[in-house]
Amino acid sequence: TIEDRNTNWTTTNYFTYILVDKHTDIPGLEKKMGSVLNDYFIPAQMERGMGEKFMEVLKTLEYKLQPVTDIHLKTDIKVGDRLKHGDIRFVWLFAAIAGFVLLLAVINFINLSTAKSANRAKEVGLKKTVGAFRSNLISQFLTESIIYSVLSYAIGVVLARILLPTFNSIAATDITMPWSEWWFTGILVFASLLTGIIAGIYPAFYLSAFKPASVLKGSLSMGSKSGKLRSGLVIFQFATSVILIIGTLVIYKQMNFIMDKKLGFDKDQVLVIEGTNLLGNKAQSFKEQLLSLSEVKSATISDYLPVDGTKRNGNSFRKVDDDTQERALPAQIWRVDFDYINTLGLHINRGRAFSKDIAGDSSAIVINSLMAKQLGYKDPIGKQINNGQNWTIIGVLDDFNFKSLREDIAPLALVIGNSPGMLSVKLNKGVSKAAIDAVGKLWQEYVPDQAFQYTFLDQEFAQMHDDVLRMGELFNSFALFAIFVACLGLFALSAYMIEQRKKEIGIRLVLGAPFKSIYQLLTFDFVKLILISIIIAIPIGWYMMDRWLEDFAYRITISWWTFALAALLAIAVALVTVSYQAIKAGLVNPVKSLRSE
Repeated sequence: TIEDRNTNWTTTNYFTYILVDKHTDIPGLEKKMGSVLNDYFIPAQMERGMGEKFMEVLKTLEYKLQPVTDIHLKTDIKVGDRLKHGDIRFVWLFAAIAGFVLLLAVINFINLSTAKSANRAKEVGLKKTVGAFRSNLISQFLTESIIYSVLSYAIGVVLARILLPTFNSIAATDITMPWSEWWFTGILVFASLLTGIIAGIYPAFYLSAFKPASVLKGSLSMGSKSGKLRSGLVIFQFATSVILIIGTLVIYKQMNFIMDKKLGFDKDQVLVIEGTNLLGNKAQSFKEQLLSLSEVKSATISDYLPVDGTKRNGNSFRKVDDDTQERALPAQIWRVDFDYINTLGLHINRGRAFSKDIAGDSSAIVINSLMAKQLGYKDPIGKQINNGQNWTIIGVLDDFNFKSLREDIAPLALVIGNSPGMLSVKLNKGVSKAAIDAVGKLWQEYVPDQAFQYTFLDQEFAQMHDDVLRMGELFNSFALFAIFVACLGLFALSAYMIEQRKKEIGIRLVLGAPFKSIYQLLTFDFVKLILISIIIAIPIGWYMMDRWLEDFAYRITISWWTFALAALLAIAVALVTVSYQAIKAGLVNPVKSLRSE
């Protein structure tokens, strides 16, 4: 009964919330809570007849307190917890990607500013000739950069307000931004000023260093330093893009693996009706009426389903009459009805399932293969185990996943019992609205004042991995945007670099150079930079995604083709970006290029 559970110190299926004073010493409180274990929990376990070795293990237990504010993003507690959790790592991941996108934009600005330096060289020379100091020029160029940055942030705020509903839809959140708050405006202003300074400081010092004599004589040499810097920044941009492409491919493959994996139970065509405890003593009658419907194949009443967010009941088991077992085996024990195994398509590999025709099954237990193995049984049928009550093993199930695929399969036991929170209905193939309506109509006959609420087991399974699926969608969106920003910079840089070489191209065309050689000439340097970025990105991408996959008990192997495809995509994107300018330059009439000569 509920009263028994409230006074039973061996029941650990609940969360306890404690309101403390803000000055409370939390570590000290945790130590004091140890007396609860010694005074109540351990004596209660001793009353259950647990051995001395098990008592020694219990003495190592301790209570841990966690701030409520950490529960959503910073907890790994999942057993029986119906709250939807986030993951602080995802927050940091997308913050890092957003930072990289901003960095790519800054790199684009630096690249283009230094690439166009020749156009502003005469301006610098003239200003210095008429008395401008270098500090004046640095201030001018930094001011220009800050103006660009402030305008960009203003446009970004407008786009953010427009796109925020779309983001909330993809991320299944309801984020609101404090647009009108002064502190938020202050942060944006400060960020825009800082970005403008970071983006403009190198071009400002670079441009202001030109010597007026060299500039006005037309003998200005751009040198190799700025060219090396631009090359390095292009490599960084595309190395980042390749890493993001690798991440996108790995996440996509892992998500498909999760959704297609054979779980050991049948999640398809199972309609889950919530709130069946409202039926009271009519629950069994309702189930029998369901089974009379032509659309229904089977049905089971139980709070326990192999998905997160449903009931969990942790326990510890010992083998009866076996003093050699050093410690009790922690395992889940689920109370189910006689049709549970058949409805969910669980497979018995030894022994049998529960039967209504055998009276002794009220003290029978069915365990999974892992539990049999960890108990040390080669032939567990007929053996007895104890968790405060003796149970006789009548069957062994194939192992099946009843947790997220981030976690390994755990020991599990099924017993016959009353747990009426949900009713799972196995529908015949071809779920139709008519089938759902038929079940809903029967529900209204039994509980006319309660709405018919239902879901499907496969939807619950997908919901269990919803955070990762949505993370994948968001990651893909961020990755595409970052690649787009990198391509914008490459497009503009290639346009300018090709413009600088238009006379060389004109001379080559006049001397009979074919279009193919012009195209190769203009694209070779960029392709070389992309190849270098690929070489740098592949080991980094492999390491990062391998670390991410470590969170999954069941995971893919990152195959070589993932890196090959990422490399091909990066080269293809770069070539498409540069090719337009290269083709345009190769087809131009050389007379136009050489007319000024």
